Amino acid sequence: MSNWAEMDRYLNRTVVQPDDALDAAVENTRNAGMPAIEVTAGQGKFLMLLARIHGARRVLEIGTLGGFSTIWLARGIPDDGTVESCEFEPAHAEVARRNLEGAGVGHKVTVHVGAALDTLPTLTGPYDLFFIDADKANNPEYLEWAVKLSGPGSVIVLDNVVRGGAVLGEGGDDDVRGIRRALEILGTHPRLEATALQTVGSKDWDGFAVAVVN
Repeated sequence: MSNWAEMDRYLNRTVVQPDDALDAAVENTRNAGMPAIEVTAGQGKFLMLLARIHGARRVLEIGTLGGFSTIWLARGIPDDGTVESCEFEPAHAEVARRNLEGAGVGHKVTVHVGAALDTLPTLTGPYDLFFIDADKANNPEYLEWAVKLSGPGSVIVLDNVVRGGAVLGEGGDDDVRGIRRALEILGTHPRLEATALQTVGSKDWDGFAVAVVN
């Protein structure tokens, strides 16, 4: 595991490149007592590049935390594009808004405060890109809402789908069962073409899934 983390640090230095605004966002998140569960810098830049490659203009994120991934997503869309992000905790949303302003992308982002399953029915699609990274127990519902709010060609990214291998077998807590059910939906939904990839790094053994809406 130490080698995985060291490789992440090396790749961040050489390929992703240091970034003062993102470093400040992480520091602000830690100082606010929030958990260190944001995506890595490499994963964040992957989201940015995916948004840019796809030509996304409207992005929906479920799970804001301190806005680290939100900043990356906002950087991947045009200046007149929009990111809408759902965050349950009001205090987290305030930290995220400050981080977004500090990164110069606040004008692109709206943070909706409250339970995502209450917010999602109030939104109007289609969105071009979805990033789902919130409480895992509700992943199946988040995924179904993403499909409802999508259009043909929309891309859905679901984070933390391996969880150290905990998804293997039939047991596990509510989060593990939520991930497993979401993976089953990805593999069988008539409107989705999907894959899932394992990852290793500073966040240990995990993975993400990517789907395109037919």
